Amino acid sequence: MRTSDPWLATVIPVLNEEDHIEACLQSLLQQSLPAEEHIIIVLDGGSSDATKEIIRTIQEGLKPNQYPEIHLFNNPGRFVPHARNLALQQLPNSITHVLEFNGHIEVVPNHLFELKAAWNRLEKDHPKLAGLGCRVVGSESEQGMIESVIDSTLTSPLGGSTGQFSTFDEEGPTNVPAFALHRRTALEAIGGWDESFLTSQDSDLSMRLVKAGFTLFRTPDIVVKMRRRNSFKSWFLMSHRYGFWRTKVLLKHPRRLVLRELLPLLGLIATSILFVVNPNAAMIPILAYAGVLLLTGLSHFKKGISHVVGVPFSLILLHTGFTLGLIDGLLRKGRASRDR
Repeated sequence: MRTSDPWLATVIPVLNEEDHIEACLQSLLQQSLPAEEHIIIVLDGGSSDATKEIIRTIQEGLKPNQYPEIHLFNNPGRFVPHARNLALQQLPNSITHVLEFNGHIEVVPNHLFELKAAWNRLEKDHPKLAGLGCRVVGSESEQGMIESVIDSTLTSPLGGSTGQFSTFDEEGPTNVPAFALHRRTALEAIGGWDESFLTSQDSDLSMRLVKAGFTLFRTPDIVVKMRRRNSFKSWFLMSHRYGFWRTKVLLKHPRRLVLRELLPLLGLIATSILFVVNPNAAMIPILAYAGVLLLTGLSHFKKGISHVVGVPFSLILLHTGFTLGLIDGLLRKGRASRDR
């Protein structure tokens, strides 16, 4: 990797991130990786809050050569894939790697240094390495009750996923690296991000990289801290959005199918059939599901009654929203989501 000029660009699409963008940028500015190796590109999709003003204030306060440069661009396309493609067009020639980021995550000071070391180690045995993802955990900053409940939900076996919020403890190949470090030439080889995917664009990108013969890895030793949703309404809308776009990804990439994600939908279908055939028998899966939810809630007893009740409720919203989204994805074309 070249160090005379920056080799790494962290790309951050943002929209109305005034509550989190300062902490996000400060965590990148305080990296142990030498400042001359790294630039930060922020692309604003039309924020109506103070996001851009906060970014400009931070820009103005940076001492030359002491911190990575921050570049702020407008993103006329508004959405994440448009921002990343726009950034890809703006990169200096020296940039060889691009890091996915967003405005409500933070990282520890050695994050970029560890990513670079892990990449160099893996690349020795995997010369077609195109992406290296990390593990996503909840933010250590003070959480409200609902954010804490949702964080606990995502760590539950019933609430985790195989994608961005996956919990894993072994390094290895994957189809879904979260907040990945990507090789620039690999991104350019497949034409960047598909802008028809307003969500799940990273899943689509990863599947296209794999189809093109590239290798993707993830490691649990490098962590991103992410702020969770802070209302049950936004949690439900996000769940629906993820389900909707998962269908779109599956229609394009059937190999992305993970049976576990379809279990709520399959359970709904099975229960509906039983209800028609034998209403009494339909109570069996309903009671079994209720029992599992109860046990899951009780497993969070140490965190208080809010989690005993809140985690099962959050799981119901997740399963319902995702399942409705899967069905909705078969019926409608993609459009801008209501939770953004």
